[in-house]
Amino acid sequence: MVAGILSRGERFLVCQRRGDGAFPCKWEFPGGKIEPGEDAGTALRRELREELDVTVESAWEVFRHAHAYDDGTRVELAFFEVRAYGGEPRNRVFRRIAWVSAHELEGLDFLEGDLPLIHELRNGGLEGLSQRKGLSL
Repeated sequence: MVAGILSRGERFLVCQRRGDGAFPCKWEFPGGKIEPGEDAGTALRRELREELDVTVESAWEVFRHAHAYDDGTRVELAFFEVRAYGGEPRNRVFRRIAWVSAHELEGLDFLEGDLPLIHELRNGGLEGLSQRKGLSL
């Protein structure tokens, strides 16, 4: 799984899932599954184009971890700081999207797999994560 961290100043773009799918009404960072034949960068670009109508131009992997959900599903999550993108994010698939501060993240009902990232953002911000240089796109 891949997810993009888009920021404007001290605010992050987060998305609320629709009520009729898996994990209804939970908040998340935009992204999704890596399809067969894709690498993480290709998947991130495809997902953000489909979900937000933006074109990822530059991104950097800043956080990765594995998470096991209560139903036994295990996922490997790779979070990318999206440093440059084309277009203005617009909601194409979510219940809603919002730009929120790191402090506000904790007040939203996030997917459990995103909580370790939120903890890191609250403690060191995106700048702290960006020092953990990972895969560049």
